[in-house]
Amino acid sequence: MRKLLMLLTCCMLLSTTAGCLLPAYSGDPSRRTQQLMFTSENLRLFLDDWERLWMLDHPDHCTPYRTHGGII
Repeated sequence: MRKLLMLLTCCMLLSTTAGCLLPAYSGDPSRRTQQLMFTSENLRLFLDDWERLWMLDHPDHCTPYRTHGGII
C-alpha cells in the first residue's frame, strides 16, 4: 500500500510538469491566431475594468481646485 501511495504521489508530481491534458488553443494556425488575439484583447481591457471598478477613472473631489468631470 505504501509503494502504491508513493507511486501515485510521484505520478501526480510529474504530471503537473507535462502540460495540460487538453490544449487551450486550436491546432489550426489561423484559428489559433484569432483565439490568441481575442485573449490578448481581453487582458488589455482588464486594466480599464479594474480602474472603473475602483473608480480610479473619476476625478478626485478632494483637490483644492475644481475639476470638470464632463467631456470637453
